[in-house]
Amino acid sequence: MAVSGADTDKKLYLAAPRGYCAGVDRAVQTVEKALEVYGAPVYVRKQIVHNRHVVESLEKRGAVFVDELDEVPDDALVVFSAHGVSPQVKNEAAHRGLRTIDATCPLVTKVHHEAKRFANDGTQILLIGHAGHEEVEGTTGEAPENITLVQTPEDVDDLQLDSSRSVAWLSQTTLSVDETVETVDRIRQLHPQLIDPPSDDICYATQNRQQAVKQMAPKCDLVIVVGSKNSSNTGRLVEVALESGARASYRVDNASEIEESWLDGATSIGVTSGASVPESLVQGVLGFLTSKGWPQAEEETLIEESLSFALPPQLRKRRAGAQ
Repeated sequence: MAVSGADTDKKLYLAAPRGYCAGVDRAVQTVEKALEVYGAPVYVRKQIVHNRHVVESLEKRGAVFVDELDEVPDDALVVFSAHGVSPQVKNEAAHRGLRTIDATCPLVTKVHHEAKRFANDGTQILLIGHAGHEEVEGTTGEAPENITLVQTPEDVDDLQLDSSRSVAWLSQTTLSVDETVETVDRIRQLHPQLIDPPSDDICYATQNRQQAVKQMAPKCDLVIVVGSKNSSNTGRLVEVALESGARASYRVDNASEIEESWLDGATSIGVTSGASVPESLVQGVLGFLTSKGWPQAEEETLIEESLSFALPPQLRKRRAGAQ
């Protein structure tokens, strides 16, 4: 039912799919179940997912987030984040005797396996991604001598590769699909025998959320993307909205960050959220907009998602044993 007083000449659109993907849902549930089964504190290396609200909520329940394992006490339980870790981190945890639960997204684990396979074949690997991102650091750690990071299409021209060895590409799972295609095309121009990964590295959720924004953006004066600043896939959604025809697009952590000046002159607004964003934050944004006279949102559905991932084995066993 539309809010009383809503301006019927205005349109409010809500992209679908949006928000939590299967990997994020699994990672957050992993920390929640670990706290339930083992009790607090549960240490988590890096942010379990890139969302400030999720991290703060888990901290209130007893999760302790650390940057590195040297901040974790002996004999403690530590969860590895959804973005994955390098073998060196796993070896350090084993050397210290830490109890670990790996919440790495299975789609990121797939990229790790691809990196190891290419490295074992002696193939040079070009990893398309962003320097400093946890996922890139984890993947690079699988084969550091074989992997070269490529951040932009322009970086391709400066690559110095061994012409006697084959070359393959992999990518961070949360990139812009279009930007990655552009980079791969540039690489292939210089290295026609470039080897593709066995399947697309960019995850289904990243692609679906970008495609949903592409569908919605052309009819929007403004697209509001809910998500945290350090979320790569959230940042890409802002870029995709602008590239796809939205007059303006902004990222907010929650409704309190919306500037009312953004709404001036707008007659159509689209709302979406990154893959690590709880739906409650999206509803908060919609509530703010309806309080300002915007009508009930029309959902723009691209595709229905049904994928889910099982929890890590330690939690599956403990849960089964408790029944």
